[in-house]
Amino acid sequence: MAKLEKLTAEAADAAVAALEGWTRQDEKWISGSYRFGSFPAAIAFVGQIAEIAEELDHHPFIGIDYKKVTLRLTTWHAGGLTALDMASAQRYNEAYKASIAGQR
Repeated sequence: MAKLEKLTAEAADAAVAALEGWTRQDEKWISGSYRFGSFPAAIAFVGQIAEIAEELDHHPFIGIDYKKVTLRLTTWHAGGLTALDMASAQRYNEAYKASIAGQR
């Protein structure tokens, strides 16, 4: 795996501001939550997250609370946030939008 450079605080703030539904928790973490109409829909989304995470070789912390899925991202070996975290969050947003569109 290529070494990823940790984003500056300013770059991380700007990148997170461009991500719909994501917030910066602190200097090392971002988080985003997704709501679904049912528990099975939330679990199906987690399956999609797993596929994306494997493709990117970058795995989030995943919390499931009935119809809500919360993801947290950081890049451990960089000691904080990197472009990979932001790209992963964007991919998860795209998967969510496709998932919601498929439920209509």
